[in-house]
Amino acid sequence: MIQSQAYQIHDVINACKKGERKAFKTLYDQYSDAMYAVCYRMTENKHDAEDVLQESFLSAFSKIHQYTQSSTFGAWLKRIVINTSLNFLKRKKINFIEFPEEKMRHNDDNVETYVEHDLEKIKQAIKKLPNGYKQIIILYLIEGYDHTEIAEILHISTNTSKSQYSRAKKKLIEILKNN
Repeated sequence: MIQSQAYQIHDVINACKKGERKAFKTLYDQYSDAMYAVCYRMTENKHDAEDVLQESFLSAFSKIHQYTQSSTFGAWLKRIVINTSLNFLKRKKINFIEFPEEKMRHNDDNVETYVEHDLEKIKQAIKKLPNGYKQIIILYLIEGYDHTEIAEILHISTNTSKSQYSRAKKKLIEILKNN
């Protein structure tokens, strides 16, 4: 079953590369819900998420010939969705602050300590974070990127990603403690 599904995706992607409209619709139908969820987590706005989703798919379809199957199509598309979301947010002037590694303070408190909080409280706490912190938390904790990947995505240094994450985590813990 899994092999046939992978084979079908390969066929659909090849059809897209040939410009077949039904194939584009098939990919959109298969991936749009999952990619919308990523867009919404990044933008926190239904209308912005819808716009980013459409822009992401247009970008993906225009770059479909660049897909080389070195990763799954979903992972390739997710990278486009995240980059499109970040570009959208940059247009809204979200800035990341460089913070030297030597100034980072390590704190034994961590988000895992607060796992007993229900998911809704954590989601609400993340929404209260400053935008730059929010993006780092989403990319690291929710989307599963490491600091090297985040640095590449956001065009910042790995140390900045680590320091922003450390500060974001500390702020998130503070918000959770105060709720």
